[in-house]
Amino acid sequence: MGNSDLTFKIVADSSADLLEFEGVDFASTPLKIITAEKEYVDDAKLNVAQMVEDLLHYSGKSSTSCPSVGEWIEAFGDADRVFAITITGTLSGSYNAACSARDAYLEAHPDRKVFVINSLSTGPEMKLVMEKIRESIAAGKSYEEICDIVNEYRKHTGLLFVLESMKNLANNGRVSPIVAKAAGLLGIRVVGRASDRGDLEQLDKCRGEKKALETIVRRLKSLGCNGGKIRIAHCLNEGAALKLKELIAAEFSKVQVEIYKCGGLCSFYAEKGGMLIGYESL
Repeated sequence: MGNSDLTFKIVADSSADLLEFEGVDFASTPLKIITAEKEYVDDAKLNVAQMVEDLLHYSGKSSTSCPSVGEWIEAFGDADRVFAITITGTLSGSYNAACSARDAYLEAHPDRKVFVINSLSTGPEMKLVMEKIRESIAAGKSYEEICDIVNEYRKHTGLLFVLESMKNLANNGRVSPIVAKAAGLLGIRVVGRASDRGDLEQLDKCRGEKKALETIVRRLKSLGCNGGKIRIAHCLNEGAALKLKELIAAEFSKVQVEIYKCGGLCSFYAEKGGMLIGYESL
C-alpha cells in the first residue's frame, strides 16, 4: 500500500490546548480536573475562565485524571497511521493509557501503526511537535520517516513556564504549601522549565512581571533558543503574553511567535496569570 493510500491522524490529550488542528485529521482526548465539589472535563464545553475562578476560591484537595484507554481507542478511529502525543508521564497516566490503547488497537488491526509520544512536557511544546508531524505528513513522508523526524526534532524543543500562583500545584501535592504561600504573598513569579525527565524544575524567582518576562528571554537564550518557532499559551493574561512577544522579537531576529489561550488542564497548572512557552533550540 503506497503512502497516498494511507490515512494519517494526530491524536493529543487535552493538555496540548487544542480542540482543533487544521490541515490534518485530528482528535483530542480530554483530561479531567477533579475537586470535592466538581469535576471539570477539558473539552469544548468547558468554561475555562469559570473553572479558574472556582479554583481560586477552593481550598481543598484537587487532582487530575487522564483519558481512559477506551477514549484513546475511540480517538484513533479508523486511521492507518496514528501519532498520539501525551502530557509528560510524570504528571499523568495519560501516556500509559495511550500505550495500552495502542496495544489493543494493533491487536484488532495488525496492519495499522501507532506511535505514542510521551512529550515529557505539555501545552506549547506538544503543539510544536504536532506542527512538525503535520508538516511531515503534508510533505508525503512515510510513517517510519516521520517517527525518525519527530525523535530528532524533540531534541531541539523545550518548555519554560512562569507562574504567579502555585496554589493548585500545592493542592495537587506537586509543591510544598509553604513554597506556594510564599510566592503568593510576596508577589513572586516563579520561572521554571520542563526537565529532561519530564518534571517541573524551578529556575528563578522574580519579583514582578517585568523582571519575570526579562528572565524568560534570558533563559530562552541560555537554553539554546535562537529564534525559530515560539508558542506562548497564557491563562487569562494576554497582556503579559503580548509584552513577552515584543521582548522576544527585539532579542531574536528570525522568530515566529504565536499566542493563544491555555485549555483547562494547562490552566489548572498555570493558574490565573501563568504562561507556558514552547520553543525551538539549536
